[in-house]
Amino acid sequence: MSTRSLSAPSKPSFFALLALLALALGVLRGTISAGEPAAGAVGPLQITTTTSMVTDLVKRVGADKVAVQGLMGAGVDPHLYKASAGDITKLQRATVIFYSGLMLEGKLQDVFARLARTKRHVYPVTESIPEQDLLEPPAFGGHYDPHVWFDVRLWARCVETVVKGLSEAAPAHREYFEAQGRLVQKEMSDLHQWAEGKAAELPKEKRILITSHDAFNYFGRAYGFEVVGLQGISTVEEASLNAMTKLVDFIKQRKVQAIFVESSVSKAAIQRISQDAGVKIGGELFSDAMGTPGQMEDGYDLGTYAGMIRHNLNTVVRALK
Repeated sequence: MSTRSLSAPSKPSFFALLALLALALGVLRGTISAGEPAAGAVGPLQITTTTSMVTDLVKRVGADKVAVQGLMGAGVDPHLYKASAGDITKLQRATVIFYSGLMLEGKLQDVFARLARTKRHVYPVTESIPEQDLLEPPAFGGHYDPHVWFDVRLWARCVETVVKGLSEAAPAHREYFEAQGRLVQKEMSDLHQWAEGKAAELPKEKRILITSHDAFNYFGRAYGFEVVGLQGISTVEEASLNAMTKLVDFIKQRKVQAIFVESSVSKAAIQRISQDAGVKIGGELFSDAMGTPGQMEDGYDLGTYAGMIRHNLNTVVRALK
């Protein structure tokens, strides 16, 4: 298995920097407060999360002890995300904040570092993943690849951070959160075994996954796919003509049967590659965001983490068989 990308990441957009500045000023001026519950307050913990994957994880571990508001919904690209005034309100009111980390949220990660100085309960869920298990592809400019959720075993490690964060905010429910965490990790262990079996339906020479940007490196390592992303980690700029030409040549040389678009990334470049290489588009994959909650497929909810993983593997295997 190998991974590669055909273009390098770019700098954050001007608008993303403006969003960062607005949030940072809010922290410094005190408009984003500590968010601790008032004395004698009852009810679920008020949680704010970033990506839909983090939101799903916290909901699963916290269950009926938490009320979770996610900043980013279905189809939202965290690399391009711009915070709104409503987001500031959610952050202000939250007792606990969970975000993905590893620079997935771009410059917003600096904001969370500032928030951590005014709130006691701010956590990047990926902090519980050992560094030796992280990938650092050359195209990522010295940063770790943040798309860890595509190796189900690694995402299961993030449960540890969620349990810790919820338990520190509500010590009376520690045993409950720990029990929920064990349950979620067992479900993820079963999901990983299913994913291995599904991937094994494809001969190794057919396990070539071509997508819009570099979101599937961990997927490739975990499930034996050679992964090629047209763009690097960034989705800000369009792929270069040179990168597109190289990818067309690669598809023809390797006789790749299908390539894939992503739900949170523009489809134009992959559609162009499909035409130039004479290869079909095998379907749409979820990469930086899950599907819409309640959107059912083959009996599972695409707005859940397990549903996203099952959809992606079913789509890839069906198209490449």
